[in-house]
Amino acid sequence: MLKLGSVLDAWRPKPGPGSDPLVAVRAAWPELVGADVARAAQPVAIEREVLIVLTASASWSHQLAFLEPEILRGLGALAAAPGITRLRFRVGKLRRPAASGGRHGGPRQESAAAVSEPPAKTLDDALARLRRSVERTRAAHRLRGGTFCALCEAPVDAGPTCTPCRDDVERRRRYACERLLFEAPWLSSDEVLALVDGLTPEEYDAIRRRLLRSWWDELWRANKLLKLRQPIDRVRLRKLASSFVLLETRIDPLRLEMDSAVRKNALGDLYEFVCTIEAGV
Repeated sequence: MLKLGSVLDAWRPKPGPGSDPLVAVRAAWPELVGADVARAAQPVAIEREVLIVLTASASWSHQLAFLEPEILRGLGALAAAPGITRLRFRVGKLRRPAASGGRHGGPRQESAAAVSEPPAKTLDDALARLRRSVERTRAAHRLRGGTFCALCEAPVDAGPTCTPCRDDVERRRRYACERLLFEAPWLSSDEVLALVDGLTPEEYDAIRRRLLRSWWDELWRANKLLKLRQPIDRVRLRKLASSFVLLETRIDPLRLEMDSAVRKNALGDLYEFVCTIEAGV
């Protein structure tokens, strides 16, 4: 009769759309890094874009850090676990899987390569096997007609870059545009497009509208806090109000007077509040 612990240890969920990214990583980990490395290093958590890997010793952490690019390339191919850009290794007590006898086959099956090779005798041997496994996987992907991301070299089926790299490029482009609109809101759309590589007019308009809504909401919340005599960041709010007016009206800052009708119309119900924080009352 099978013990419950053995059955649970043998079970491996199949990652699918909407599944937990950590579940997907754990399910693919032995095949991704090889049986030897999987016995000495286990993924335990995902914090933002960082995969936390528990290792058996400091030596394992140190050596695996050198293989981080190869491991990340393998993780980049997992559709259910996108966006992992870094690994962080911590030494700790690993969960040891129960040994399974030959008579009781279950959902957990090792690959043919893992079965044909005995456990590695040294750390260097295990890492050499991991490197060979990575090269075999990449060669097979290349033979199937696949290509590799131009930025991180992760396997991709089509296109010049992988999804995580495309997302990262878009984030950087969006951040550069947002910073320009905050620091220099008087710039025209053409000037911003010329300064931010790859930014399209449609992206600029979407970012501009989103920032205006976000800034208005922040000013509105600050107005409520001031009425409740709560602390507010007056320096940031003064800059925010100025950027909001200039970005909303697209007027030359040299022509904008403090008590102009244009400024009053742009700020609406928040005009008195902005005057208050600018006066330092």
